[in-house]
Amino acid sequence: MIAEAGLAALWLAAAMALFQLLAGVLALRGQKALESAIAPAAVVQSVFVTVAFGCLVAVFARSDMSVMLVASSSNPAMPMLYKIAGAWGNHEGSMLLWVTILGLAGTTIALFERKLRADTKLATLAAQAAIALGFYAFLLIASNPFARLTFAVEPQGLNPLLQDPGLAFHPPTLYAGYVGMSAAFSFAVGALVTRNVSAEFARAMRPWILGAWIFLTVGITAGSYWAYYTLGWGGWWFWDPVENASLMPWLAATALLHSVTVLATRDGLRAWTIMLSVLAFSMSMVGTFLVRSGILTSVHSFAVDPTRGIFILALLGIYIGGALALFALRISTVTEGNRFDMVSREASLVINNLLLSVILVVVLAGTLYPLALEASTGSKISVGAPYFNATAGPLALILMVVLVIGPLLRWRRDDPRQLLDRVAVPVFAGAAALLLVALLGGKIGVLPLLGLVAATLVGAASLAPLWKRNLKRTPLFTYGMVIAHLGCAVSMAGMASDSAFTKENMVSMQAGETQAIGPFSVTLLGVRERPGPNFQSLDAVLSVRKGEGTPWEMIPQLHQFADQGMTTNQAAIKTLWNGQLYLVVGENTDGSHFLMRMWWKPFVTLIWLGGIMIAFGGGLSLIGRVRRDWWNNQWPWEWTRETAKEAAP
Repeated sequence: MIAEAGLAALWLAAAMALFQLLAGVLALRGQKALESAIAPAAVVQSVFVTVAFGCLVAVFARSDMSVMLVASSSNPAMPMLYKIAGAWGNHEGSMLLWVTILGLAGTTIALFERKLRADTKLATLAAQAAIALGFYAFLLIASNPFARLTFAVEPQGLNPLLQDPGLAFHPPTLYAGYVGMSAAFSFAVGALVTRNVSAEFARAMRPWILGAWIFLTVGITAGSYWAYYTLGWGGWWFWDPVENASLMPWLAATALLHSVTVLATRDGLRAWTIMLSVLAFSMSMVGTFLVRSGILTSVHSFAVDPTRGIFILALLGIYIGGALALFALRISTVTEGNRFDMVSREASLVINNLLLSVILVVVLAGTLYPLALEASTGSKISVGAPYFNATAGPLALILMVVLVIGPLLRWRRDDPRQLLDRVAVPVFAGAAALLLVALLGGKIGVLPLLGLVAATLVGAASLAPLWKRNLKRTPLFTYGMVIAHLGCAVSMAGMASDSAFTKENMVSMQAGETQAIGPFSVTLLGVRERPGPNFQSLDAVLSVRKGEGTPWEMIPQLHQFADQGMTTNQAAIKTLWNGQLYLVVGENTDGSHFLMRMWWKPFVTLIWLGGIMIAFGGGLSLIGRVRRDWWNNQWPWEWTRETAKEAAP
């Protein structure tokens, strides 16, 4: 009965979304009596959809094999963590998680949003309901997660590559980011409908954009490390279409975050902010459906499941096309906002946005072109790292240069001669880095060299907002900006170091044999087999020594899943202060020799440390913004904000 209860709750949530949408539209058209019912409808909708998702988790935890989705994505022999995480490790469950987070976001807007004008808030909640209603229809008609089996089948189990703790963390954080972009989209639609594109509107929308951006950053960072240690290929980013599907919304969200800051603080870039809000959510939808519709696996998936394909195309057309049509109709009502000089922080943010948008187009083209070519001609091609590195790499370096100059500029207008004085320290640091790498780095490529120099420039410039300031009185969101920009420099340094200094050795080894990788010697002591919860593990026991130091043991594993006929790697990774030793065991080649792949990757951990710093900086900025808004709202209206700041502890 749990599955039936979940399906009933899903239908009730859809009904409440429909009521919320209709009530919002009628209230905006003058039916004032319905205004008070919209917020409660959003709350009740979120309760029902949360119950539905809870029921789905319950049938997975109980291994109810009479539910089709459980039988196709789970196995009673799996550990409980993977049973529960398996609830969203498939198409239908991930869509239900998506709409559950969407419902909770709508409730948060309904209960806690106080900055928006009343009519704009109504329009925003109506837009949220319209988005949710489309997803409910998609689930109930084309992708029912609670469908029952009419006959017994052998459990297929969760994809072995997904049987990892990363499944419990990576998808939920990404979807929270996607849904945050839906909230920004709804705010933009509400502002266009009510002709309220203003600084106050931007201040209301900014925490949602910042929160979504933080979740996307965390999700992408976690996903990168998950792929790094699970796939056994030694790479941290493969330009895979699934990876690109999460990168594209992040690029759009980063541009939107900077644009909405200009609108909120300087009342500029009004039309650009609205356009980026639509674009960011559009990329979220494109990414979600590319991953979960089967399009990436085969462009002929629509032929296998035409109902699902029709829904995908319809939802993309309705939401993206409708929003663009509304933008075209109402953009003439959006006033220009305050102007600024070409030499100003606003201008640098515009350049930042344009570069991010160009990188987005490059990634989108590289992701979709192979699909379009196969759909039109039947020819299959692969667009991989060479294309993306050659196109996005130089643009990313230019973006880093802008990141150096931007924080050093003043708002509105600045003196170029004074700017030259401010960039002296970062330029000196970059020149020192260039000299140091040239002397000690050996022969490396041009892009890694420029990446290390750019990382040094950005690292030095990111600290500029703290120069000659009272650090005790510096706002929290300023610290957040500094740490986030410094995190970009740290990640860039890690990426460049991995590309420039990584050592690789692939050999066939037998027990007792020793091989060298970088400054390490690796000896194969032996190989053993042992049973796992639902797999058979082949463990290679390795003794590793650095120079004449004390040896330590590392055990890379090969997991063989008999029920699905798949084999996965579990790399053995040793993290040191200056990098990681990465070891992978392969198949038995002749009965006594085993294929071993070994990497020494100097400073590769800086990639993920930088990602954590970027997200942490975003979190500090969010807390600082919310805290300042709360503090200012506590004081009588006749007090100025400056007075409140002086009185704040």
